[in-house]
Amino acid sequence: MGFFAPLRRLVRRFVGPAGPWSPDSISAAVSGFGVISGFGALDEELAQAIQPGERSGAPTIGWRRAVLVAVALTGCLFVFLLARQLALAPTLALDWRVGTQGELFIHGGGDEPARAAAAGRQLVAVSAPGYPPLPVDALVVHRSARWQVDDGRRDRQLAQQVGLDERLATGSVTLHLRDGAPEGTPVTLTVAARGFTGLGLMFWPLVALALLLMLLGAVLPLARADRRNLGFFVMCQAQAVNLAFVAAQSVDGLGGAGLLPLAEAPLRATMDLLTAAAALHVLAPVGAEAAAGPARRGWIWALAGWAVALGFAPVFHFGDRAHLWWWAQGLSAALLALACWAAMHTYRALPDPYVLVVRRFVAAALVVWLLVTGTIAATADLAGTAAGTAAVASAMWTLFAGSLLLLSPFVSRSRRLLRELALLAGISTVATSLDLLFAALFALGPFASLTLAVFLALGAYAGVRQWLLNQMMASQVLTTERTFEQIYRLARDVQANPARYPARAAQLLRELFDPLEVMPLQREIKEARVLGNGTALVVPILGIDEGGDALPAAAVLRFARRGRRLFSHDDARLAERVIDQLKRAVAYDRAVERGRAEERQRIAQDLHDDIGARLLTLMYQAQTPEMEDYIRHTLKDLKTLSRGLAAGETRLTHAAAEWKADLAQRAGAAHVELDWHFEADRDPRLGVVPWSALTRVLRELVSNALAHSGAGRVEVRLRLANARLTLRVADNGRGRAPQDWAHGLGLGGVRKRVKQLGGTVAWRENGPAGIVCEVEVPGFAEGGPALPGSKNTMGLPEPDPAA
Repeated sequence: MGFFAPLRRLVRRFVGPAGPWSPDSISAAVSGFGVISGFGALDEELAQAIQPGERSGAPTIGWRRAVLVAVALTGCLFVFLLARQLALAPTLALDWRVGTQGELFIHGGGDEPARAAAAGRQLVAVSAPGYPPLPVDALVVHRSARWQVDDGRRDRQLAQQVGLDERLATGSVTLHLRDGAPEGTPVTLTVAARGFTGLGLMFWPLVALALLLMLLGAVLPLARADRRNLGFFVMCQAQAVNLAFVAAQSVDGLGGAGLLPLAEAPLRATMDLLTAAAALHVLAPVGAEAAAGPARRGWIWALAGWAVALGFAPVFHFGDRAHLWWWAQGLSAALLALACWAAMHTYRALPDPYVLVVRRFVAAALVVWLLVTGTIAATADLAGTAAGTAAVASAMWTLFAGSLLLLSPFVSRSRRLLRELALLAGISTVATSLDLLFAALFALGPFASLTLAVFLALGAYAGVRQWLLNQMMASQVLTTERTFEQIYRLARDVQANPARYPARAAQLLRELFDPLEVMPLQREIKEARVLGNGTALVVPILGIDEGGDALPAAAVLRFARRGRRLFSHDDARLAERVIDQLKRAVAYDRAVERGRAEERQRIAQDLHDDIGARLLTLMYQAQTPEMEDYIRHTLKDLKTLSRGLAAGETRLTHAAAEWKADLAQRAGAAHVELDWHFEADRDPRLGVVPWSALTRVLRELVSNALAHSGAGRVEVRLRLANARLTLRVADNGRGRAPQDWAHGLGLGGVRKRVKQLGGTVAWRENGPAGIVCEVEVPGFAEGGPALPGSKNTMGLPEPDPAA
């Protein structure tokens, strides 16, 4: 139960709560390499994020579940058959030591007299009933023919291992030993099966990793079958096969560890070539990505890579095997380098940060591949260390490649264990290679070379660890100071003007993540989610409908840092907390506004019931008609003021109609012509503060023109366009040189109220005669409702329909 618990958690992570093996949950949890192929995958994930439960009953669940279960059962069956074959294979349970000239010495014999007699002596040949003596040397302990550099040594190694297995199968073998004399006394031993206890400590972890890699490679194409996920599937299966070979060759004892010994070298070389070709296939520009430039024939390069990989095994298995190892290493390195080159052109055409991450993974794999190749080639002629060097270096390379593949689908998640595993595997490969190189090239002792290699590797790890993680993950941590400053500044702005909340929230998200695109989405999103394996982030915010009320909405951010990094789940949590702070600022302002509205309602009622009644009594008792008209106008102003206080919010068009009627009455009483112009592209609701400020400004400016300028005509132009309010009041009176005016209470009040709106005011001379006053208020209707017909109510740019 304990062994399968992590596997169940992994599968549950993929399939999610919709069902035990739900492919829809797989699609939402793991997007893998599919995001590079276009945005159809992202759109599908976004649709599921909006309506997570609608597709859970799709008819395609059954066959996907069956396929995934079949793959899991097949993998488990393969592991059982492999373990059974190795456990039943006969083996020589002796310890061996390789001499400097390629001799094979028995290091420890055991408790039996025959085995104890063989300890410390050189093994020169092995015979069995019906089989002649087979000369053996250090090549027989070289487990993998794939990592044998010289072709002649590889043929002798295969001949010795196959001959040894044939003799072990008889149940009794005779060891021909040498202990100083030309020929010593032979020792006959009874051979027993290895058994499950003889598989060693490394076998089960390695086959478990291979099984996990096989399942991960199968999950992604089931979630979304595009060409990139299929390429990832090939990489996972190829490295799973290599891990199975490494596990089989890690068992204890001599003999019986060969898994397809004659076909192992070309088969494993083909697996490495398939991995490199699949990486080129994933990163090659295709379609719109290859519209121009030298990569416009990217599909040809990908096809050539597949041809090389698939044609390698039959050519070298049935044809000439000359320089097999060098051909495999060189072709794999060339394909990996070509994949890095193709990724550069793909990113230029489509700035997808996941392309950068995969390119860095491939570049890291290429560096480790060249290091392993150089290490094995440099120690190939050293008979005493060649076998150990090849076994350790090749195993480290396979583990490093497998850890990169396991890490790839989770780069946007907080998988520190996988990240550190990949980094430590690479550092361990470097340390092992340096140890072997120091021992081989500089004739250092085992302890000295190991100490120096570990010291250099740990120093390199400590120095470049964070840089490597940032480069591999394409991530950059935002500073706390910068984030706090942005949140504080925008929260104060939103608290001062809640109508700006949607636009300010989008602005804050832009400043935090610097996305390449921000798209509005008027759907309900319950929580911030990372989509497309880090290429997009959907954040729930509030929009405003045409009535000025809250509207469920979200913002979709694509390609963080202009396409140079991936969104992580830490980013999603940060975005949720930031938006929550802005929502709290809006909620606080709404609570304050409710209190203000109640107080305004009380004041308006008191003005109407008390002051209004007294003014009405005075009007009826007026001694002259002039006094009666003055009180009547005062009552009308009081009625307008109390109605504005009680209403709380007024449409701009309604307020403009009231302003026009009021100013027309004032101008008519003064026998002055009023020229009124009003236009607006939106009809926002005006709160008491902006309504009162605009009312006072209009009345003061027009009253000044009527009372002091002696004008015969007053022009008023009120315009709202692109969230900018412009007010222009001009007359043809005798006023000149406004810069020399002494601003009293009237003009000072105008400046104060315009500043309260966040705008500017200026006076200047009006052509041949008169004065012009211009008021500009930017962001007046920002975040407010659009006029009927407008779909974007969030203050965000509309997405390009051609994108």
